Amino acid sequence: MINPHRFSIGPADTEIAMLQWGASGKSPALLLHGTGFVADVWSEVACELASTYTVYALDRRGHGASHKPDVYHFLDYADDVCRVIDALDLRDVYGIGHSAGATDLLLAARMLPGCFTRLFVMEPTVMDPRAARSGGLSEESLARVLGTLRRRAEFDSADAVFERYRTAPAFADWTETSLRAYVRHGFVPLDDGRVRLCCTPEIESEILRPIYEAMEQVYVGDARGNPFASLTGIECPARVTTAAKSGPIYKEMARRAVSLIPQVSTMVFEGAGHCVAQEVPGRVVEAVREFAK
Repeated sequence: MINPHRFSIGPADTEIAMLQWGASGKSPALLLHGTGFVADVWSEVACELASTYTVYALDRRGHGASHKPDVYHFLDYADDVCRVIDALDLRDVYGIGHSAGATDLLLAARMLPGCFTRLFVMEPTVMDPRAARSGGLSEESLARVLGTLRRRAEFDSADAVFERYRTAPAFADWTETSLRAYVRHGFVPLDDGRVRLCCTPEIESEILRPIYEAMEQVYVGDARGNPFASLTGIECPARVTTAAKSGPIYKEMARRAVSLIPQVSTMVFEGAGHCVAQEVPGRVVEAVREFAK
């Protein structure tokens, strides 16, 4: 495994933590993780792609070592992607993203026309603004958002986290390498030797609210409005993927994305769940390379 170079972009109050695999000078690939995770969960995919690309990944706001503001709208995440691309002076970027991180890339591609050569997006979080509904979240979704606040945030050690997560259904199919990367970098050590989630339950709850609003087609946005109509203006080819073992809502949101993006193709990862890059990283690398041909 290649150890990535770690650095950051921006001042402390808006800092974005970055990883780079491979030498500079190759075509750039930019990797965006999903909600609750960190850049390091891409390690197996990134190490393989580094033979061809200069691979970058970032801790999305609210996650890992990046800044943790009070606001988590979709356009804020897309703005962070644009900041990274501008700071690193990236051109002809291959954007590869998962879940809400895939959404970051889709919106950033619209904000930076001509910057991306292609987008490989795994089950993006998307609403169809043409079928927007009025009203707020359902009681069931609101309960799930608030239920995140009950998530355990502190553990006696990183080993204790690994043992707990190894048997959890959400991580059951992850490779050991991916899970250890998440445990190592998704938690911060405390003075007493214990460890605490970087993306705390309070932060994750705030992040999840707009995601569930998008799922239920009720997301309104802030003063900038609803950004999802802009997906119809994406200029580069995009491949939207789903995973056979994922839940119905992920497949539904992928269908919405396909209906909005002009130059779009699809594929299905058979025998895998939502976190496909952490379950079958080799197959993700193969699919990413195939789409680049």
